[in-house]
Parts: sequence; C-alpha cells; structure tokens
Amino acid sequence: MPVAVAGPGGPVTVAACRIPARIDAPDPAVAERAVREAVAAGARLVVLPELTVCGYAFADAAEARAAAEPLDGPTVRRFAALSAETGCVVVAGLAELGADGRVYDTAVVVEDGVLRASYRKVHLWDRERELFTPGDAPPPVVATAAGRVAPLVCYDLEFPEWVRRAAEDGAEIVAAPVNWPWRPTPDGQDPLEVAKVRAVAGTYRVHVVAADRCGTERGVAWFGAAVVADADGNLVAGPGGPPPGEPGLLTAVLDPARARDKHLTGHNHVLRDRRPELYRETAPDTEGAPPWPA
Repeated sequence: MPVAVAGPGGPVTVAACRIPARIDAPDPAVAERAVREAVAAGARLVVLPELTVCGYAFADAAEARAAAEPLDGPTVRRFAALSAETGCVVVAGLAELGADGRVYDTAVVVEDGVLRASYRKVHLWDRERELFTPGDAPPPVVATAAGRVAPLVCYDLEFPEWVRRAAEDGAEIVAAPVNWPWRPTPDGQDPLEVAKVRAVAGTYRVHVVAADRCGTERGVAWFGAAVVADADGNLVAGPGGPPPGEPGLLTAVLDPARARDKHLTGHNHVLRDRRPELYRETAPDTEGAPPWPA
C-alpha cells in the first residue's frame, strides 16, 4: 500500500475513486465513504468522478438545472467539511448553478474546509451542449498540500493544448473528474481515453489523475477506468482492479518535483522546444469549404 508523505516537498499518495451515482436517488454518502477509504489508504489528494453526486444522464436541460447547486451549496460544503476532517485535498465534480443563472459542469478543489478553486468544463461532449454552458476560463493552478493541482473535466483531457496550458501555468498534477461512457473495444483493450491520458501526461510532463464513474445509469454504462499516469507517461495505477461495473479505489505515489522538470534529455525541453510560430491555430481564411466536415 502506498504511503503518503506530509507536505508539498515530497512524494504524495493520490487516489482516483470509482463510484456510481444515480440522478433519481443522489446519495452524497457514497462519495463520502470513498474519500474516507482513500484517506485510510494514505491518500493526500482524492479525485472523484465528474458530476460526483447528482449523476450524469439527464433527460433534458430542465432536469440538469434542477440538480444544479451554487458553489456555496450543500455538495461543496460537504466536501469542504470532509477535507477539513480528514486532512486531504478533494477534487470533485458537480452541476453548478452560476450566479449568472446558467448551469455548468464544474470541478472544485477543496482543502482545509475551504473551496480553493472551481473550474467550469470548457469542452462539452455530445449532448452536454444541451445541458450546460461551456466554461470560458483556463484551469486554475492551486498550491495545495499535495502539490500544485489543476482541475480539468473529462473531455478537456483530449485537447493537448489545454493540458499544456495547465503545465505552463505550473501544474504538477492534473486532477480530472471524468465520466467515460462504455463502448466495445477489440480484445478487451483499455479505452482510448487511457492512452490519451498517458500521452498528454508524458508530452507535457505533468502527472494526471482521472477518476471515472462506474456502473450503469439510465441505460448508460461507464468504463470505470480510473487511471493515474505519471509525468513520464507511465501508467502507475489502473485501469485494472475490480470489474468496471463495481466501485473501486486506485492509489499511487507521485512526486510533484518530477513534473517540475520539463526536460526529456539534456537538450530537449517539452515547452521550450515548441515552435508555435509554425503551428496554425485557426482554420485558414480561404474561399470555399474547409478541408474537414462541418
């Protein structure tokens, strides 16, 4: 069992919790038990799935709005109190009712009983566009007892430039609540999302902890593929363990200092070697249809 080291100066144990949730019967005690189990296993940073308590498979925008809470609502208060009691950093997802009246798919970072930061998912997947407003701000980087943590949410991980932004801003650990819908894979291969986590972790030399949902909700099944990748892109925990349909806990020891070293060799640096002047960030301004489907 990994052993956590207190303080931000050394290796820390992180945990990715795989838990179910149900829209028709939200139960915050499920997430609370997962956090306590993770802390008992030595975790200093505990990551929970996207939309941790309220569930994901909303029928429509009205149902998502009914489940949404402000950032000072009961879900964040509960996680904050739990962080104070257990001494851990918690990253969890919720449906946020913003002060502007809009609903966001949000991740929060809580520590010592305080909401340290919140992040609104920028890249919305599939029907999420019907339910949520996309965020418009980069992920915050929060100095915590577990290291410098940046929250992202699920599909955000599939945009390397977004992970790069967090790395450039000093993130040592990207903590990502996710919900990865199940689909068949050849010969039981790991889902592509696991490969993408490893790729962005190694590309920008930043640790990544992703906590996936498990079980089935309104006919939607989840991979339950919680994963921890280190700054070398190595898979140091997951996506194995109990069968995907069952709750589970993954722990691993990460050294935040490793993510501060962006060198690949004595001559290569993952950020300094970039040639952004040669990269085309937007579609060319030419006549006619673009070279890809609309």
